[in-house]
Amino acid sequence: MKELLYEGKAKKVFCTEEPEELLLEYKDDATAFNGKKKEAFRGKGELNNKISSKIFTLLEEKGTPTHFLKELSDTEQLVTRTSIIPLEVVVRNKAAGSLVRRIGIEDGMSLHPPLIELFYKNDDLDDPLINDRHALLLADVTHKELMAIKEEALKVNDVLLEIFEDCDLSLVDFKLEFGRTEGGNLLLSDEVSPDTCRLRDKQTGAKMDKDVFREGTGELVPVYENILQRLEGATCAK
Repeated sequence: MKELLYEGKAKKVFCTEEPEELLLEYKDDATAFNGKKKEAFRGKGELNNKISSKIFTLLEEKGTPTHFLKELSDTEQLVTRTSIIPLEVVVRNKAAGSLVRRIGIEDGMSLHPPLIELFYKNDDLDDPLINDRHALLLADVTHKELMAIKEEALKVNDVLLEIFEDCDLSLVDFKLEFGRTEGGNLLLSDEVSPDTCRLRDKQTGAKMDKDVFREGTGELVPVYENILQRLEGATCAK
């Protein structure tokens, strides 16, 4: 029986026989508003596992170090063990969501250069927006690590923009998490999926991400299936 190390909103983390490797199991649960809205969708875990595995593989090919090692099953992947830094790093190419609500700019406004925001991972505080000095105080990171995280986030943005452009999708914004290996190396961790990215169809403007669940405007599983099909089609075409 697998030893459960941690269970989050969307994934379970298990120990393996290798101390420096972990097994991630993607759940069918969808949450929004920091867990205040929750529902299970059959097949969601499999879709996010496959989408995230494919994107991590493409990021690795472009030079981004990630925790991803390999896909193990429909809902499981093997990853390098990291200690997650309690920061959500949000990169915004267009204004949406909380940014629009907080500062009143027009939804969909292009942001040049892309905007990076930091949120402190703390459920009790609803993951508040913080600045660099807060991050140094709260997140156990050095100034050098924080600058490296921001630099890597922008590099990831460049790659993701290219990936989703090939899928006829516009990348509005996305969330990243980083972790440290036992040796102190920073690795992109967690997942990259429609759960963590805002995507829009370039032809219709339709929302192609968890916003359809968050806002109750569409069916989540068919949207995620469409994203996977586009990713597979785009990568096969190269």
